Amino acid sequence: MAMSNSSDMDNLFTGALDEMQGQSSGVPDFSDLFGDSDSSADPFSPDDIFDSNDKGVGKVHPTFRKITDILEEPKPIITEAYYPTIMTGEGEVSQKVHKLLGSFLKATDPKDKAEFRNRLIPATQDLLKSIASKTGSAMPLPKKYMMRFGLLLPTIVSPEQRKLISQIPEKNTTGEPIFYQDEWLREVAYGRVNNSATDETKSALANQGTKALANLERMKGKFDAHSRLIENLILEMRTQENVLMDSARRVAYHDSMLGFDNFILPYNDSQKGSFGEINSILRTLTNINRQLTMAYSEFETIRDQLRVAEEAAGNVDVEDKPADTKAAVEEMNTLAQMAKLSVGRQGNHFPILHKQYWHGAIRDTGTREQIINTMAEVEALDQGVFLRTFKQQTNRIVPNIILIPCYGESGICWEPFEKFNRATSRGRIAIPMYPRDLKLAIISALGDLRWQVAKEKAGHYWMEEGLTGWYYQWFAGRKMKGDVKEQFIQDYLLWVSKESEGTQKLERDVRDIFWRYIPFPQDLKDSLKNRGFVYAELYKKDINRSMSDGY
Repeated sequence: MAMSNSSDMDNLFTGALDEMQGQSSGVPDFSDLFGDSDSSADPFSPDDIFDSNDKGVGKVHPTFRKITDILEEPKPIITEAYYPTIMTGEGEVSQKVHKLLGSFLKATDPKDKAEFRNRLIPATQDLLKSIASKTGSAMPLPKKYMMRFGLLLPTIVSPEQRKLISQIPEKNTTGEPIFYQDEWLREVAYGRVNNSATDETKSALANQGTKALANLERMKGKFDAHSRLIENLILEMRTQENVLMDSARRVAYHDSMLGFDNFILPYNDSQKGSFGEINSILRTLTNINRQLTMAYSEFETIRDQLRVAEEAAGNVDVEDKPADTKAAVEEMNTLAQMAKLSVGRQGNHFPILHKQYWHGAIRDTGTREQIINTMAEVEALDQGVFLRTFKQQTNRIVPNIILIPCYGESGICWEPFEKFNRATSRGRIAIPMYPRDLKLAIISALGDLRWQVAKEKAGHYWMEEGLTGWYYQWFAGRKMKGDVKEQFIQDYLLWVSKESEGTQKLERDVRDIFWRYIPFPQDLKDSLKNRGFVYAELYKKDINRSMSDGY
């Protein structure tokens, strides 16, 4: 058997590919970033996410990288000067906190202790705002640790707890957008992120000439969206080119006539079948090339518009720009509201770290490293939790995660994405650092994120379409009381923590909705189908939908 010389086959279609250059078509419109078809009906595949650059948009990593070194060697930060350093330079509020703290610790009567405790809570918040007003200047470690961990007086935590605090890694070496409270305030003060505006501050912020910043956010979103489009087109082009060359090589290889090595045989049926495949690939490449050519042209325009927007906004990302301490104080007020939501009305709102309220175990403490490892576990079960689709482009976008030093039980989603950049902005969630169950606190935050992203995507039809639509119709049909989102979060907790293990805790209709719209990985589905009749039936529905047009 002999084969013909195919050294030129790799360039066989070069001319055809060159002819594609210069062909044009309409550029995708990015004004409606959620204008794609009902992609929520199709569970995301993690293989559909593509590597990208910074900002965590796209797939920097398929998921979080597990952190093995969650603690460092103890640091000598807690000394006799720790408490005085925090109080120095904070004026009358420090004296007020000092007096109330002393009365609280010395009180023996429960009523007196409760009174001093209730008065100490707002006073401590005022102290934190005073410290926040100095964001941007060199902050002594004790003040930073008060802001970061709520550690005001070292003697009210145990020696083991003090040691644990000193072992928590100080710097973010993970590359993930997870911030302690002091770090987040610095991001806000230097304009690297916007204030988490509340209803009370939105009107004030609107009067501070924020049109330029709003336009900058819009252009960043447009720029990121177009970058993702180009990356995906390039990846698709490379994939099609590889298939094309494989087909060309198949066509170029011939058997020879027995006894006559130079006499190659005609194309066989398999090779002739490749002709149609090649024509189809060339048509696909022509279309991709047309889109890519126009996308590059539009990209140049968007890039120029982004430069203009950055100049108009005053280069807010430049580090040497003076810190906006007023913005930091406003954000501190918002962080206090996040803490209240996390704790709840009946929870423990005490803002100071105390051995009476804190377990002191690293596994239950919301450090950056513990958050990453726990979120990795949740994302392994809900692989679409950080995926966002717009204009048929899917990206993995991890939200900004703010670690709040409070005794809350639930994490919250403050906003699923920023108002002026729905395409690629991170949004933000808050997670309490000292919950009774860290994993449940994280799952609740991600359930909140799931609900809000789905609701915003559905827009006015959120009660009728997609995940929120199906769930709301079930909720209303049962004539249930209370907040539909809160009920959804509770069911999401059961979905991730119980149903993933084959323990049936959800109502049948809710399980059906989650199975389709918040699907487990396929290998887990394959396992669950053998764990009970209900999962076997859901598995059959998957097969039926995949064979129809309705999936």
